[in-house]
Amino acid sequence: MSRERKKFGDEGEDIAADYLRNKNYHILGKKVRTRIGEVDILAQEGDTIIIVEVKAKADASRGTPEEMIDWKKKKKLVRLAREVQQRFPKYSLRIDVVAIEGEEIRHHVNAVQEN
Repeated sequence: MSRERKKFGDEGEDIAADYLRNKNYHILGKKVRTRIGEVDILAQEGDTIIIVEVKAKADASRGTPEEMIDWKKKKKLVRLAREVQQRFPKYSLRIDVVAIEGEEIRHHVNAVQEN
């Protein structure tokens, strides 16, 4: 990954974290590493722990940020959720997606579910 793309992704995660804070979510961590992979943002809302996947794009000329989350990514997010659930057994858990496209922010609550 180029430095420019990484910087853009990091900025997207910062924007998403600020957005979630403004919605009264408590940010537990960013870039949280697990055995399975990395959680972009780990947040808490009441008694729910939230894995937040952030996708940022400058524009939709090559598809929306949401379209970047394919079945492989969803499967990995579910595996991440299982691991995070072991760390927080007394909390419910969900997976949200924050899509950033230019200046627009879209928050998809419970966007990925285990089937």
